[in-house]
Amino acid sequence: MGSSGEPDGQQPVYDFEPAGWIDLTDACHHYEGKHEVPWDIQKYFSQRYSIFSYYDDGICMTDDAWFGVTPEPIANKIAEDMKSSPKKIKILIDLFCGAGGNTIAFALTERWDRIISIERDTATLACAQNNASVYGIDDGYITWVHGDSFAFLKTLFSNPVALHPDLQVDLDATILFASPPWGGPGYSTDEVFNLNNMQPYSIADLHEAYKPLDHVLFLPRTSDLRQLAKLAPDNKKIDIVQMCMEGASKALVAYVPGRGMAKA
Repeated sequence: MGSSGEPDGQQPVYDFEPAGWIDLTDACHHYEGKHEVPWDIQKYFSQRYSIFSYYDDGICMTDDAWFGVTPEPIANKIAEDMKSSPKKIKILIDLFCGAGGNTIAFALTERWDRIISIERDTATLACAQNNASVYGIDDGYITWVHGDSFAFLKTLFSNPVALHPDLQVDLDATILFASPPWGGPGYSTDEVFNLNNMQPYSIADLHEAYKPLDHVLFLPRTSDLRQLAKLAPDNKKIDIVQMCMEGASKALVAYVPGRGMAKA
């Protein structure tokens, strides 16, 4: 029998495999003028060079991706800060890669031996691959995964042999990054935002999935710090950094220590 339980000579079937190259679809747009842009993303289009400074070189986005992409200066600052992770940490998994803003910033630092970037929407993943190419990132440096990041992590932690060998990692050398959808009532207006109201994933959902490993969360600027403090393992602390552009806070980043597999 083969290593995955198939008869010898048959190709093993894995729960997750590298995505390979995905062609751009009709949902992938490179808007050139405001007149082309749906009204609800026009304000984001006006900020396009803050989102991707190489926008004019062929950056593509789905309409939904505009709402979640990290502005390039902030993505670069996060990537620079994460370079100081312990030297043994050599693998980074971007759990919600979207159109690729954070993944590109991580890759450009050349800090990581491996980057695995996960996106469940096909068109958005095609945009991310295209955008990484626009930024000159070598084909093959990023391993792209088309799928659900929660299911991926569950497999990674509980049954790693069900992953393609290119997706199996040394957990002791791995850190997670998540820029999840924020959603929910109040995240843009509440003075203090209840992270249990994030949609479709609450802070509890995220932490429960991520807690075995060190993880970095990109969250609303008004996030309830008391809720984040409760995520800290015993005798450890959570570092929180406010991310600002043009004199205004845009988001915060929480650096959460892992609890280890034995305590997961």
